[in-house]
Amino acid sequence: MFATLGSLVMASFGAYAGPAIGQFEMKTLESAPGHMEFQSQNAWSFGQPSRAFSGGAEPVYDDNSVIRQRQALEMEMGFTHYLKMRVGIEFEQERMDDPQSPADANDFATLKLDEIGTELIAILIPRDGDGFGFGTVVEFERPLESGGQMSLIMGHIFEYASGPWMFSAIPMLVHDFGGDPDEDGIKDDKWDFAYAAQVAYEFSETWTLSIEAYGTVERLGNSGERGEAALAFGDHDQHRIGPILYYTYDFGRSIRPDPRPGENGEIEDSELTVGVGLLAGLNDNTPDATLKLSVEVEF
Repeated sequence: MFATLGSLVMASFGAYAGPAIGQFEMKTLESAPGHMEFQSQNAWSFGQPSRAFSGGAEPVYDDNSVIRQRQALEMEMGFTHYLKMRVGIEFEQERMDDPQSPADANDFATLKLDEIGTELIAILIPRDGDGFGFGTVVEFERPLESGGQMSLIMGHIFEYASGPWMFSAIPMLVHDFGGDPDEDGIKDDKWDFAYAAQVAYEFSETWTLSIEAYGTVERLGNSGERGEAALAFGDHDQHRIGPILYYTYDFGRSIRPDPRPGENGEIEDSELTVGVGLLAGLNDNTPDATLKLSVEVEF
């Protein structure tokens, strides 16, 4: 089903608050009572931006968000045709927060369980086939690292479909809050703007080609309080765009142990959707390329 093309963006925060970089997925407005979907959202980045640092006895390093590898596992559950929620965990391999020397500035920590999160999506204008749909999303992310900042993401979901074409846009605000202050006593409770956008063409019930864009504008206005790194090197916007190819397989039956009838009283089939593609970085703050692999199972 074309509506399973992903779900959006946001979020991972470590002990410092760089730009909010999410999972490179398009959130959708599809929901139904008892509807469930397992998702595995994965990304690998290459050509990482070199880390800036200032000299001296105690070097200061930029706090750009650079992630080599990310795996997220999520479960989505529909309550009604107008409300659904998701819970998930995320594994990340991030650049080291506090390198011991400039020689280690671009080293990465090991892959580890980094955060847990939950979100609610309210469908205000459902879209069934062609036409316009609109909804709103609220997401909460909490890092597992002690003292790390949490994040609150609030945004809207816009969809428009016409025949084989599908257009989606998700603008969001991301607020960093909580956590421990840095060694200078600063907590940068800033607001970022993030977005996900998609133009997709469905060739058949099996194949869909999508052009997707993801980005973050770090720090709206003078929100938050800049720490030493932000004062020295500024904020770090990131932008990506590229093609993603989706393959959908219809099992021809429900794979649930307790299949539930749909609106027409019939048992709905389960589907597997696999998406793979490459997102190109559009500025010096963004890795040159990010490989995206998503696996979603509706049941």
